[in-house]
Parts: sequence; structure tokens; C-alpha cells
Amino acid sequence: MSQRRVPIGVILGFLAAFSAAGCGPREKVARIAVAVPLTGDMGTEGQGLRRAVELAVEEANASKRFPYRVEAVPYDDRADPKEAVNVANLIISDSRVVAVVGHYNSGCAIPAAKVYSRGGVPMITPAATNPEVTAQQLKEEWSGPRVVFRVVPTDDVQGSYAAEFVYNKLGKKRVSIMHDKTPYGQGLAEQFRRRFSQLGGQIVSEDGISVGDRDFKALLTRIKDNKPEGLYFGGLYTEAGLIVKQMRELGMKTAFFSGDGAKTTGLFDVAGEAADGAYLTIVGVPVELLKSAREFVANYGRRWTGPGQEIKPFDHFGYEAAQIIFQAMERAGPDRKKMIEALKETRYQGLVGTTQFDEKGDTLNKVITMTQARAKDRSFPAVN
Repeated sequence: MSQRRVPIGVILGFLAAFSAAGCGPREKVARIAVAVPLTGDMGTEGQGLRRAVELAVEEANASKRFPYRVEAVPYDDRADPKEAVNVANLIISDSRVVAVVGHYNSGCAIPAAKVYSRGGVPMITPAATNPEVTAQQLKEEWSGPRVVFRVVPTDDVQGSYAAEFVYNKLGKKRVSIMHDKTPYGQGLAEQFRRRFSQLGGQIVSEDGISVGDRDFKALLTRIKDNKPEGLYFGGLYTEAGLIVKQMRELGMKTAFFSGDGAKTTGLFDVAGEAADGAYLTIVGVPVELLKSAREFVANYGRRWTGPGQEIKPFDHFGYEAAQIIFQAMERAGPDRKKMIEALKETRYQGLVGTTQFDEKGDTLNKVITMTQARAKDRSFPAVN
């Protein structure tokens, strides 16, 4: 008996049609993409943001806030700019995605923003602080709509604050600078240098390193010879932890300063006791000090109980970004274009105070807090 081979495409088409018929009409869904690093060195921070947005979405669905279901869909940009662009293209191709919470790194947020503009998808970053993330939207070469918003202050605010603290509060007049040559790290260091110099301080050396470098002792030995009173590092916690650890191994008692990218318990994982006493700025107010965030902290702690699932420094900003998106959805519906316009008119009272955006999409809330690492309990108390 002869057999006829059925083309695989026909089989797949039949199965798809059968599945659709069995499931009935597709449920109406609005998706919020969470574009952050979920793996690699920064994966712990990105996973925290994912959890925060998922918590916000779960609460919205449980309260029947919308006449449709909301989903949080995670995308791993791996803290890599090229992968961030790939992720952004995937996101804009999904018509059910109405907004993006992301990206975590400025180096990812800057190129991805251009993709979101092309697709007309609004993006709120809960962590990327380089001014260019939003400022690029006002340049002549920006061809699409302004879709990028930010719920945290920028590096020019944070870097200047740190310089004023070091010069005025601690009385340090000679400082060395290191940075990781990324848009975030170098941008933060440049803002520190500019303001510190304006105040009359002396920058005795400035050096760039590469993300992934592990041995800084030769460079630190040269810096030690310049006898700086402080060392300011622009970059993330892995390199920051290695630098401060190797400083102490070389006998350097120089004060160590860095930004919000280093203020995470991961710093203690890398540096151990050597992290004790490091000064670290954080945008806004640490969540543990916010009375307005107590309910969020309690709900987060009940929802996420696994090892390593404690609240990370930017998680409440991720939660806040989701709530601002929800407010826009209530006013404009799950419509990308209408939501962009609604977000421009945002006035949201939430965990971090009142959020409104300027013409670039930056928050008008410019609060910065100085903290100091305490190794004995892996905490970061605020410094007055």
C-alpha cells in the first residue's frame, strides 16, 4: 500500500487551528516588559526589579483594577548594549506590550531607547542614571516620539552631591578618581570631578578600567604614591568591591567613595570586611527609611521568601514605575500612543514622593542620600 507524506507545514497549521478552536477567543491581555539583566554579575539586581514589577502586577490583577489581565514579561538584556537592542526589538514586535520597565544600565538604556521610540513603546527606567538616557530625545537627530521616562535622579545630581559631601562635609581636598569607562561609571565620575574642581578640590589622578578586570594592585600602587585623601570610583559593585579590598590589602587607609551602582549587599560578597566604612550615594531615600514604603516592604517580604530574594536598592523604583504605568493605563487604556501622552502629564504620589516629569522625561524629584557601608550586618546606614 502506498503512503503519501503530509507536509509538516500543513500538520502544524492544522494543529494551530485545532488549538485555537479548542481555546476559544484569546483573553485580552496588556503586557509590561521588564528589560533588565537577569543573569551575570548584575543579575541579582535585575531579578529584584523583576520581582518588584511582578508584585505590582499581581496586586493589580487581584484587585480587578483593569477589565483585562496584566502580565509582567521579563527580558534578559545581560547588561550588554547589543543584547539590549535585540531585546528592545523583540519587545516592540509584541503588540500586547504597552510599556517597558527598564533598562537597569545606562549603557543598555541609551541604545534601547531609540528602538522603543521607533516602535512607539513608552519606557520608564528605574535605575539608569546617565543624563543621555533622556537628553538624547531633545537632539535634532532624534526622529521618533519622546517615549523615555526616568523615576530616579541623574548622575549630574548624584555626582555633584557626592563631591559636595566629600569636600564640605568630610573636608577632603585631594582625591583620585577611577571609573569603568561605561556611560554610567564614567558619567558619574565626570560629574564628581567637575563639581569637586569647582569647589576648589584637587584631582590628583584619574584612571579608567574595564568591566571584568580583577587585578588593580599595580594601578592602586601608583595612586597610593599620589597620597590622595579619598578615592572616588564610578562603576558597579563587583569592581568597586575588588578595588576597596585591594586598597586595604596594600595598606591604603584612603576613604573610598562610589555611587548607587555599588550600594548593594553584593559589595560585601566581593570585599568582605574591607567594604566597612565605604561611602556610597543612593538616588532617593533607601527603602528601609521610607515610611511610605512600609506596606511595600512587608508585601515584598511575604511574597518573596527565598535565599537572595531580599529587597535590592532599586526594587521600590521598579514597583513605582509599574504603578505610574498603571495610572497611565487608567487614563489612556492599553494604547501605546495614548499612554505616552498620559505619561508626560504624570503626577503620581507614591513610595518615593511626588513624581512628575520634565520635558526630557526626567523626574523632578532630585533627592540623593549618602550612606556608609557597615560590614558587621551588611547594611548601609544613612549619613547625616
